[in-house]
Amino acid sequence: MNNKYSGTDKDIHTRIFKYVAGGLIFLRSVPKNAETISIIEQVSRSLTSIGANDQEADAALTKKDFMSKYAIVIKETQETVYWWKILKELGHGGEKLNWLIDEGKEIFKIVSVIIKNTKTIAH
Repeated sequence: MNNKYSGTDKDIHTRIFKYVAGGLIFLRSVPKNAETISIIEQVSRSLTSIGANDQEADAALTKKDFMSKYAIVIKETQETVYWWKILKELGHGGEKLNWLIDEGKEIFKIVSVIIKNTKTIAH
């Protein structure tokens, strides 16, 4: 699919890669205890799914497959932001966690527009 931001900091693939890597690095700093261990596992799964499905969307051979993979990115991003908010409520993270929440919301919006634009082109 056409990506007018390819090769720039606005490139969705670059943003998602940085988001996933940044999130995984952040999770190293969260203390592992009865309160956080299942949250860490859940957010790790949803976070890595965002990156994997972004890459699959980029390699999609059909618009239907492309939109299907990006639909998963939206769902997983929403779940990831939820877990970040839980960690914040529990008192973990500070500014890095604020960035993860905000960037997750931005990725959600961008991918939603990509899907909407792809649907428009498909008709």
